[in-house]
Amino acid sequence: MSTITNGSATGSTTTAEPILRVRDLHVRFPTPRGTVHAVRGLDLELRRGEVLGIVGESGSGKSVTSLAVLGLLPDTTKVTGSVELDGEELIGRSDKQMSRLRGDKVAMVFQDPLSAFTPVYTIGDQIAETVRLHRGASKAEARARAIELLGLVGIPEPARRVDAFPHEFSGGMRQRAMIAMAMANDPDVILADEPTTALDVTIQAQIIEVLRTAQRETGAALVFVSHDLGVIAGIADRIAVMYAGRIVETATAEELFARPRMPYTIGLIGALPRLDATDRSPLVPIPGSPPSLIGLADACPFAARCPLVSEVCRSTEPVLEPPAGIDDPAHPSHAGGHSAGHTAACHRTAEVAAAHADAGRIFTLPVIPEHAASTDAARTDREPVVHVEGLTKTFPLVKGAVFRRKVGDVYAVDGVDLDIRRGETLGLVGESGSGKSTTLHQLMDLERPEAGTVELFGESLADATARGAAGTRALRQRISMVFQDPSASLDPRMSVYDVVAEPLRAIGAPASRIEERVPELLGLVGLQAAEADRYPHEFSGGQRQRISIARALAVEPDLVVLDEPVSALDVSIQAGVLNLLAELKARLGLSYLFVSHDLSVIRHVADRVSVMYLGRTVEEGAVDEVFERPMHPYTAALMSAVPVPDPVVERSRTTILLPGDPPSPTERPTGCRFRSRCPLYAVLPEAERRRCEEDTPEKAPRRGEDVDHRAACHYPEKVASIAA
Repeated sequence: MSTITNGSATGSTTTAEPILRVRDLHVRFPTPRGTVHAVRGLDLELRRGEVLGIVGESGSGKSVTSLAVLGLLPDTTKVTGSVELDGEELIGRSDKQMSRLRGDKVAMVFQDPLSAFTPVYTIGDQIAETVRLHRGASKAEARARAIELLGLVGIPEPARRVDAFPHEFSGGMRQRAMIAMAMANDPDVILADEPTTALDVTIQAQIIEVLRTAQRETGAALVFVSHDLGVIAGIADRIAVMYAGRIVETATAEELFARPRMPYTIGLIGALPRLDATDRSPLVPIPGSPPSLIGLADACPFAARCPLVSEVCRSTEPVLEPPAGIDDPAHPSHAGGHSAGHTAACHRTAEVAAAHADAGRIFTLPVIPEHAASTDAARTDREPVVHVEGLTKTFPLVKGAVFRRKVGDVYAVDGVDLDIRRGETLGLVGESGSGKSTTLHQLMDLERPEAGTVELFGESLADATARGAAGTRALRQRISMVFQDPSASLDPRMSVYDVVAEPLRAIGAPASRIEERVPELLGLVGLQAAEADRYPHEFSGGQRQRISIARALAVEPDLVVLDEPVSALDVSIQAGVLNLLAELKARLGLSYLFVSHDLSVIRHVADRVSVMYLGRTVEEGAVDEVFERPMHPYTAALMSAVPVPDPVVERSRTTILLPGDPPSPTERPTGCRFRSRCPLYAVLPEAERRRCEEDTPEKAPRRGEDVDHRAACHYPEKVASIAA
């Protein structure tokens, strides 16, 4: 079993001389519409051994800042200001001169390692190359160093995997190898640009621990760029919040979360659902969108979205300075001087301080009524919407280009159970490859299942399909779906009116009904009917997802299937969409099947949760019960890996690190499928291990407890001990 306690990232001293100093950095991109001023006068300092977290919405300038430091921006970009690395000025250096520093004194971990690695060279060759270039090592020495580094970042069998190509590694392993390459020459600074984005929470926890190892081994300072404030809360010593190309607030992690002084920061924190929150109160929706960075006026760029805006905000852009109410030299924000203390770019910091960082006293929160169906009747008395038992779906595994032959099976779904009642939200969670999407496709295709039973609205799917097209057509009208990426799911050639009207035309609705229904639907999701003649690309990401929701509601369904509907959105936009879904559920009496890899989102939106592993349901029950008292080691590991956006809480938690990736779905192992990664199995005595190896566990409640909470584990009573 491997567990870690999330302590302080570094414990570095703020009095040390900065290893990286950025002064008045400006980055401008020429475009046909004008010059985009992506970074506007940015100042920051980074000391040895320190972790600086940079957060902000998409387009705020986070990644551009990192690329500017490394000199990796296009030649047409105009970069001015000063970037000093250990006293050496980097701005103005040629690419050849910068190449001597990249990978040696400063290294970068990119967001997408599959794009960053060269696909035609092995992982080992690419790591060894940077060692040979900067250290002058021989081939044998460089290869030995590559093997050492891969072992250090937790790649199993490094002496063998050193000869693997990037496509032969999983996403988490590729990111580990990218970190190994970054630490190859013991750099002074490591820049990590969204290194955990798109990774499962279990893999994310592994990557964060590997970054801590890299920093420990090299003594490097770390710049961690992320949109996830929970991740930042656990790893950063100091945090810089960026908006519209500038830092608008900076402080130590504890200070920023406890006493934010910029309305934008308060909005970002309040927009995050929390794993440890038991209430379902609305999240903070930051209205509007970030401004265009072409021709910004001399005003606060957040003014159009700020609930505290005043005349001075519209006439003068505030400077970054210690906020009102922090004048005491003994205040924690003054440690190390103002450059290392709490600063904010806001004219209204006194008013923010008076609100005591309460987002509800600054932003207008929507009022979401309780769903009558979820409060007036017992769950067992409510109408069943979806009931699935033992659902199975296999795909043939074939080889050969000309003469294709079957060589096995992929057991994508192999024993899934689902139960949704009217007015209920069921959250479906699990790592990538657990079978969540295949389960959705099986439901949405409305085809007779390969094995198991599927009942929709109290009718067997087998009976409905036996009635032919009429039977499936009636079911399709009662089920709709919202996809993960609205940019891909909305036809770019169709106007918003036609996108929303398409389902109505498919069921033969008259033109008069369509003309009446489309404006009604757009208003329902918070859009203007006058915008119906525009096209999807003319809307922001959050607005496009609202259009997708309007389309899903067009035929007045009873069940809406949501496949990662907010995973591609900034937290500020995500909050508005989640509030909207809660409001629509209450107003329209909807039921949701909500798939997400973000367990904090599931905790916020779901009434019940179903946990999947390797194609099987391993735990199910009421969301609060499962989250507070998990009965399966896999569920416990998932919960422990989800960061909490509070440095004090996050650094006191214990994370259970699961080794490796899930086994291949092409095999059906005997016994418990989770045992190869199970932290509980690792500490069981031999006799109890044998049961895990030979007997497949069936879902059952704790002895003498509620039958609604069930898990497929032989020893559920011992799960609580693995994180102790």
